[in-house]
Amino acid sequence: MNLTPSPRLAALALCLLVGLAACKNESTPATGNSAGTPAAGATAGDEVAVQITGAGSTFVYPLISKWSDDYNKATRHKINYQSIGSGGGIAQIKAGTVDFGASDKPLASDELAQAGLAQFPATIGGVVPVVNVEGIAAGKLRLTGALLADIYLGKVTAWNDPAIAALNPGVALPAGKISVVHRSDGSGTTFNFVNYLSKVSPAWKAKVGEGTSVGWPTGVGGKGNEGVAAYVKQIKGAIGYVELAYATENTMAFTAMQNAAGNWVQPSAETFQAAAASADWKNAKDFNLVITDAPGAQAWPISATVFVLAYRQPKDAQRARNTLDFFKWAFENGQSQANALHYVPLPAELVQQIEAYWASEIKA
Repeated sequence: MNLTPSPRLAALALCLLVGLAACKNESTPATGNSAGTPAAGATAGDEVAVQITGAGSTFVYPLISKWSDDYNKATRHKINYQSIGSGGGIAQIKAGTVDFGASDKPLASDELAQAGLAQFPATIGGVVPVVNVEGIAAGKLRLTGALLADIYLGKVTAWNDPAIAALNPGVALPAGKISVVHRSDGSGTTFNFVNYLSKVSPAWKAKVGEGTSVGWPTGVGGKGNEGVAAYVKQIKGAIGYVELAYATENTMAFTAMQNAAGNWVQPSAETFQAAAASADWKNAKDFNLVITDAPGAQAWPISATVFVLAYRQPKDAQRARNTLDFFKWAFENGQSQANALHYVPLPAELVQQIEAYWASEIKA
């Protein structure tokens, strides 16, 4: 696995090229001028041919940034993406202030219909537990889902607890306190994390349950994947959960996990792909599907899909076409960028299904 910091650093640098708004955790209304502008073939003298605004998932931010920069170079079109969390992205698209939202939590068909929205997958990745424990390197610490739930429930409070030691023979575990870090904002990353814990821990399901925001029994909250990563890096003995690119680019120690098949697996594009292989997209209305705790010998148990939210009957059809043109370009030209950042490109069959959905559900 590539643990070098270059992809994430490149993405962060690219956001300066793509638009400073993408680097801020704040909300601004869509103000871009795109009406009547063709989706490609801007003249050489145009600085920006089209502006598209999006907001939401911090999970997918590194990939959106990379796609946006490459799209800008190819077309002069500019994507202003605000990495504010899935809850913020859902709120902004419902408020009509952006061209698209991005969420790691799918919306149910009745909620989409009520808001006049459609949704489709953009990419697949993975949520990974990360730790700051002296002497523990990436991939060396093993955790089960049930034990992870007990840590987040506050039942297991020390790194040398017998339950952790039993899974990690030969690993020198300190006697120090476990400091739990979670998200403070509405988050699709949180949704996938606690959805998984609810599937593997009856105690978690009964006491906490699932959602983009939950009543955490213990710990401190950080805003966005960036905030959680920063807290875990700062606090000795901390454990948190972030999208894999944030772990690798911050050189953080992620854990191995035992999956539904009983095998120990490491987070990677290959194990995310193994989880995605079980997804039955054809029978998922509006692509409403969660792939945590998926079957499969090599499946990563906290794999997640990023969904794009768009208007079914947009007020400005040209802006809607511009948005779909961007994602069509990303599906056709962005696979290598997805691989480099540890996301899973969508298979061609699913892309065809998405484009048929656009034609039938979005009046662009």
